[in-house]
Amino acid sequence: MITKEAKAQAMKTGATHKTDVGSPQVQAAVLTARIKEITEHLKVNKHDHMARRGLIQMVGKRKKLLKYLENKDFAAYQAIVAKLGLRK
Repeated sequence: MITKEAKAQAMKTGATHKTDVGSPQVQAAVLTARIKEITEHLKVNKHDHMARRGLIQMVGKRKKLLKYLENKDFAAYQAIVAKLGLRK
């Protein structure tokens, strides 16, 4: 599970304004933090198939959010991909 502090830090990374908690940028940043945490878990626990399934679902959800953002606001898309260090 992602901690409150890690989630708050991820939200701050993607926020467009002070009270932003639900924009696609914030959602993608939080998902990225969760994906990194589960990836580390799976390196140790190779046979945790439920965690692997959840990871694949999160990656798909992040992909859809980023695709939406790319179509709506390409500059914001480029900025969040650069901030999160994703390959695109």
